[in-house]
Amino acid sequence: MKPILFNTEMVRAILDGRKTTTRRVIKGIALDWLTKGCFTSKFVASPDNYLAPYTVGDVLYVRETFTELCRTDENGYTHYNESFYLYAADSPQIDLYDGDGFLLDDQRIKWHPSIHMPKEAARIFLRVTDVRAERLQDITEDGAKAEGTDADVQIAGGYVLDGYYRSRFATHLWNTTVKKSDIDKYGWEANPFVWVISFERCKKPKDEN
Repeated sequence: MKPILFNTEMVRAILDGRKTTTRRVIKGIALDWLTKGCFTSKFVASPDNYLAPYTVGDVLYVRETFTELCRTDENGYTHYNESFYLYAADSPQIDLYDGDGFLLDDQRIKWHPSIHMPKEAARIFLRVTDVRAERLQDITEDGAKAEGTDADVQIAGGYVLDGYYRSRFATHLWNTTVKKSDIDKYGWEANPFVWVISFERCKKPKDEN
């Protein structure tokens, strides 16, 4: 299995079934080959291609913002051998009290960045169904929907304005994840080459238990 990082908003979109595609900026050798026209989208998806970060059939485990806590019983004793993981995507619905114990009143949740999440903490697994390369602005309305773009602005009658998903993807999803120092290179207006990675939810592979 290979790791893939998602922010909390996108993890929620995956859990809700709204996100089945992600786009990642192409850098390095792959970008050089693309700009020189050395390979095609069909070649990018080939299992033998070492340039793409993932290939069709790969199972990915999602790294997300998390924390690890230990149970505390009614006497205030912390059971360090009974640790468990919590995920920011589930907040604020997280209930720290259950039949087995509770957390100390002065114990606060300290979230850890997704990049630091260990493999054993993964709860979401994705199987890659397609990989291709394209320009960022080539995204369609359906493609923007598959990215998990929400539709919180609608016109009368419940219809979304034409081009809304694509526009919201550009401003609300893509540009907000690009560092300010990189916006000129990788922002929406820069129209960089991206990997378009489609996936579906799957169970944890048995050989990974």
